[in-house]
Amino acid sequence: MEKIVLAITGASGSIYGLRLAEELLRSGCQVVLLLSRAGRQVLRHETGLDWTGELALRRERIDAHFQMGEALQHYDEDDLFAPVASGSSAADAMLVAPCSMGCVGRLAAGLGGNLIERCADVSLKEGRPLLLVPRETPFNQLHLENLLRLSQAGARIVPAMPAFYQQPTSVEEMVDFVVGKTLDQLGIDHRLYRRWGDG
Repeated sequence: MEKIVLAITGASGSIYGLRLAEELLRSGCQVVLLLSRAGRQVLRHETGLDWTGELALRRERIDAHFQMGEALQHYDEDDLFAPVASGSSAADAMLVAPCSMGCVGRLAAGLGGNLIERCADVSLKEGRPLLLVPRETPFNQLHLENLLRLSQAGARIVPAMPAFYQQPTSVEEMVDFVVGKTLDQLGIDHRLYRRWGDG
């Protein structure tokens, strides 16, 4: 069973993180779910899921939503003593979806001031996959330079840009295309979108 750290930051598009969590759990992965403060606020605004408040309450609500027991863990973003903060206990991969430009900038600068940043730094230094799903438009020069710097450091950039060749008929299908492309980077099997050339 692979252990995947999944972080949801404060960019719009929290549905990407939710769908990734669902699909990772469905595929049998152990998921360590991290949410920034802004990520929790955006999640509540966009989906109605209220995962704000004290850590114990958040864990209770997250567990009730996913109902996956031990397969899902949640740590506070300030808990730098969490096992995944250490290179000796690093996850097999980390995803940040959606990834805000603020988070991108801090990761590009090598900052490790919270658990999300520390886990990303650990992924890079340990040579583990780090996938970032930026959700911003338009990009300015600093955004692009930071994304390039992270790509050069070993991160994979998977922009939240759906395709339309499969003629999606719902927002959910467009979301699932991006989620599927992200899972492709980890070699995780799925049937979230019709591949080009598949009738």
